[in-house]
Amino acid sequence: MTEAIRAEGLTKRFGGLTAVDGLTLTVTEGEIFGLVGPDGAGKTTSMRLLSSIMEPSSGEAWVAGRHIVKEAEGVKEHIGYMSQRFGLYQDLTVQENMDFYADIHGVPARGRREKIDRLLAVGNLTPFKKRQARNLSGGMKQKLGLACALVHTPKVLFLDEPTNGVDPVSRRDFWRILYQLLKEKVAIFLSTAYLDEAERCNRVGLLHEGKLIACGVPREIKNLMRGTILEIRIAETRKAAVLLRKMPGAVSVGLFGDRIHLVAEDPDTAARQAESILSGAGLAVRGIRTIEPTLEDVFVSVVGRERKGAVADA
Repeated sequence: MTEAIRAEGLTKRFGGLTAVDGLTLTVTEGEIFGLVGPDGAGKTTSMRLLSSIMEPSSGEAWVAGRHIVKEAEGVKEHIGYMSQRFGLYQDLTVQENMDFYADIHGVPARGRREKIDRLLAVGNLTPFKKRQARNLSGGMKQKLGLACALVHTPKVLFLDEPTNGVDPVSRRDFWRILYQLLKEKVAIFLSTAYLDEAERCNRVGLLHEGKLIACGVPREIKNLMRGTILEIRIAETRKAAVLLRKMPGAVSVGLFGDRIHLVAEDPDTAARQAESILSGAGLAVRGIRTIEPTLEDVFVSVVGRERKGAVADA
């Protein structure tokens, strides 16, 4: 497979803060790569570096075969970039926004109308061609932003948290469009805080404090999980979590709504201990069962090991 993105030791510092720390990765044609991490992890900065919007402090990268610093303009010609707040013009209609971005990217007149019509049709936006962008729903704005980013047929598409705040139906439509792009060998590099969404990617990278702490297909990442997860359904989750964190054999305890995820090496023993401790404290346990780890569970586990390792080295 042809490399669409290659980064080697990419680093960005802002004064004493290292926002991206030695990022090294590759993304191939026809692949969706998801960069996963919480706010402040360095996802947006990584994307801005790779799209030649800002220069790195050190390290190198190539996108669509062009060096991000030495051939920055060449990079920009071959990528689509959709930021968290994509620059739609609220006073322009859907059609006018598409025409505007086609002009910016120098899309030839020949075939332009057919291309725009096809992009609008894929996003189910054709009936809204004459509607001003300000009057679109959040999901429709995101799909229009994606269509505008694709109007010049980029080889690499960068999407910075593209479905943040979008309703589930629009998220599903958005992903349907992305999967269609893979057939055209477009490389898609996206960042997301939705760990369940990252499982739809071909490969994912876990980013923590600017460092890539794990990278692979979702199944490989899940295999980094140590121990077994017990899902405990209980009303008073916070009170229960405090008690369970003191329990011998508990590797980690996380809150997930009205459920607690207890990671333990010996799940059978841990289940009995947990029920005994919680019942003894007057807390009614609604159920305990073993579950498969999500990427969020893995992220919590891996970050926890990183922090313990840092303490041990100190």
